[in-house]
Amino acid sequence: MVKKYFFLGASENTRLVKVIQILFGLVCIAVAIFWLIFNFKILKTDVTLWVTIIFLSGFGLYEIWAGLGRATRFIEIGSDQIRLKKNSVLPSVEMYAGEIEKIELLTLNVVFYLTANKRILLRFGTTYHETNEKVVDEIISFTERNSIPLEVIEEKL
Repeated sequence: MVKKYFFLGASENTRLVKVIQILFGLVCIAVAIFWLIFNFKILKTDVTLWVTIIFLSGFGLYEIWAGLGRATRFIEIGSDQIRLKKNSVLPSVEMYAGEIEKIELLTLNVVFYLTANKRILLRFGTTYHETNEKVVDEIISFTERNSIPLEVIEEKL
């Protein structure tokens, strides 16, 4: 079976956007290094300069990370496994059908209960309704293929 791949946020960026992100990240890091060199004598007494340098460096590294395509949030559903990256910084999690005890579907959440007494919560946003519906439909077909108990919980607002 072919793996189904869904973005959990904005769709994939174009090459131009990725290049701009990488360049912006490099500029942020260059400015942080400039501040470090230019204000070296003042750094000993001014904490706000350290905060500025750390923020610019961290943001620059994140922009480079995003420009390289490593910060994309996604869910990939195969025939017997689900790969989920719900955070743009942390690595993805692979869940095999044998490890999943049950799945709960809520209005804007999916909860995966694993055999190791661990649960993984996937929160959907309210912006991308069509993607959310496609992911839920694919999770339902995944549970049917692999005989995993599925519980649909209707939330009343």
